[in-house]
Amino acid sequence: MTNTPLPGPATDTAWDVTALISQLWVYPVKSCAGVAVQEALLTETGLEFDRAWMVVDAQGQFLTQRELPRLALIRPQLKHYEMVLRAPGMLALHIALDRVEAPARVRIWNDDVAAYDMGAIAAQWFSDFLGAPARLVRFDPEHKRVSSRDWTGNVEVLNQFSDGYPLLVISEASLAGLNDRLLASGTTAVGMERFRPNIVLGDALSTLSPHDEDRLDELHIATQQGLVRLRPVKPCSRCPIVNIDPSTAASSPAVNDILQSYRSDARLDGALSFGVNMIALQGTDHLLDVGQAVQANYRFD
Repeated sequence: MTNTPLPGPATDTAWDVTALISQLWVYPVKSCAGVAVQEALLTETGLEFDRAWMVVDAQGQFLTQRELPRLALIRPQLKHYEMVLRAPGMLALHIALDRVEAPARVRIWNDDVAAYDMGAIAAQWFSDFLGAPARLVRFDPEHKRVSSRDWTGNVEVLNQFSDGYPLLVISEASLAGLNDRLLASGTTAVGMERFRPNIVLGDALSTLSPHDEDRLDELHIATQQGLVRLRPVKPCSRCPIVNIDPSTAASSPAVNDILQSYRSDARLDGALSFGVNMIALQGTDHLLDVGQAVQANYRFD
């Protein structure tokens, strides 16, 4: 299919901001490590396989790094027909992409959700590694879990096991601004993986300043299949998970302490924000690729 390029700086000076997709991340199992990918299919619930699985306790309540920081050490790998999970001291766990076991009902935040239990072997593997009873479940694609209309307005937006919205976008400039503050305070800089974005904006083409993603209108991305339009809908509120080092699962308050000094967000009644939740207005079933150009204008509310 012929790629129709978006108007850009060379042909149209109307765009306030240009950047590149510098990273794409998928988090197959909620609260476990992410997978950096070169391309990802945009679906109606976000990037393909993003938060398709989740760990729950014996009562079906979702578990995250908030309660069990060791989840950060579980590293998925997506292959053609299976997901392979690895963790320190454990044999690899192989999960077929096209198989589930018994239907289940689980709870994530205030939502009761239809899911499928992934069986006794997966449950034992997670329980052994986490040191607490746990089971792995997969989202039932027939279930409609809808984002809050308080933020999406008249657009019905579907999610799997994400906290509430299908896409999270952060700029490299925002992380650089945070790291400048961390280094000035005598603290080590941190990586983007702490903030669990799906799309990272940056690279040499970027004209973004720190937290410009907070101020942008629609993002336009030209793909081989056509135009993708993403709308920012809600600042991403932050909890102490950002304090957890993804490589060790050790927690330190430094990141949250610095964020409190400059990222209190009135739109969230003073909660901390870092990054922006977005929804797809156009381009479902298109492929996003690292290196694709992103263009946007500032929003003036």
